[in-house]
Amino acid sequence: MSQIAIAAVLAGTILLASTISVQIGLAVALIELAAGFIVGNSLNLSVPSWLSFVGSFAGVVLTFLAGAEVDVPQFRREWQASLSIGFVSFFAPFALVGLLAYYGLGWNHRQAEIAGIALSTTSLAVVYAVLVETGLNQTLIGKRIMAATFVTDFGTVTALSVLFIKPTFWIVPFIVTAIVLIVGLPRIAPWFFARFGDRVIEPEIKLVFAVLFLLMWLGARANSQAVLPAFVLGLVMSSHYVRHRKEQERLRVVAFAFLTPFFFLKGGMSVSASALWGNLGVLGLLLVGKMVPKLTGVYPLARRYCAPHAAFTTLLMSTGLTFGTISALYGLNAHIIDRTQFSLLVGTVVLSAIIPTAIAQRFYQPKAEEHRDLTAPVAPAGVTRSP
Repeated sequence: MSQIAIAAVLAGTILLASTISVQIGLAVALIELAAGFIVGNSLNLSVPSWLSFVGSFAGVVLTFLAGAEVDVPQFRREWQASLSIGFVSFFAPFALVGLLAYYGLGWNHRQAEIAGIALSTTSLAVVYAVLVETGLNQTLIGKRIMAATFVTDFGTVTALSVLFIKPTFWIVPFIVTAIVLIVGLPRIAPWFFARFGDRVIEPEIKLVFAVLFLLMWLGARANSQAVLPAFVLGLVMSSHYVRHRKEQERLRVVAFAFLTPFFFLKGGMSVSASALWGNLGVLGLLLVGKMVPKLTGVYPLARRYCAPHAAFTTLLMSTGLTFGTISALYGLNAHIIDRTQFSLLVGTVVLSAIIPTAIAQRFYQPKAEEHRDLTAPVAPAGVTRSP
C-alpha cells in the first residue's frame, strides 16, 4: 500500500474514531488506540516513517500542553500529595514487574529492568487528553492528577537514564539549551506574543513548535529524550497561558485536530496481534504486574488526598502509553528485548491506557462544573479568560 493510501486510510479511521467517541461518550484517545490496533493488524500495516515522526512530535507537544496545565502555586501547596502518589505510582509497578519478569518469565536482568520501567509509567498523553475532553483540567482534582503524573514519569525517565542510556557529548548542549529555553521563553513570550500574536498565521504556535523541534533534535543527538524538558517548559509557561487562554486553546486545537490522533494510532499499530495471541498468559501476567501495585498502592493515598474521587484518581494513575512505549522501543533498538517482548510490553501499555480509563470515565468521572478550582490564579483586569 502506498504512503498516500495509508494516510487516507488513517485519516478515515481518525474521523470514524471521533464519531464513535461522541456517540459512546468515551475519550477519543481510547478509540484511536483500539482503532490503530485493529487497522494495523487487519491490513498488516507497519508504522510508516512519516507516522513515526508525526507521532513522536505529537507526544512531545502533548507533554508540553500537559505541563502548561499544571497549576504551579497549587503544586507548591500540595507537593506532599503529588510526590507521595507519584512516587508510589512509579516504584510499586517498577519493582513488581521487574521481579515477575526475572523470576516468573525467565527474562534476564536487563530485560526485566526494561519491563519494570516500561510498565511503571502513567500516561501524560492519555491523562491530559481525558481531562481536557471532560473539562476536568481546570478543576482541583484534575490538577492534582496532572502533578502526580509528572512525578511518576519523572521517576520513569530517571530510571531509564540511570540504568541504560549512555549520553553522548551532545548532552551538554542539550541540557544548556533546555535550561536557556526554560528560563528565557517565559520572559520572551509576552513580548513576542504581543508583537506577532493574534494573527491567522499563528506565529505563537510556530514559536512553540520550533522550540520543541529543537529539543527533539538535540535530545536525539544526545541519546536522550525531549519529553521531560518539554514538560518543564510547559510548566514554566503555565502562568503565561493563565493570562492568555486563547493562545493555549488554539495550540490545543491544532494538537487535538491533527497531531494527537496520529500519536494514538501509532501506539495501537505498534502492537502485534499474533505476538499477543501466542503469549496471552505472559500478557495477563504483565498486565496484573502493572495494574495491581498501581491500584493497591495509589488508592490509599488517593483516599487521603483526592477524596471523594479516589477511584477516579487511582484508575487514571494506572494508565500508561507515552513513556512506556518509549522505554520499550529503546529496549528493542538497543537489542535488549526482542520483537515479541516488545509487542507484549507495548500491548500491556496500550491495554493499561484503555481499560482503567474506560472504567474511570464510565463509573467514576467527576462533574467538572461541580469541582471548579476556586483557588486558581485570576487573570488580570481586562484579560478575557475562557469559561
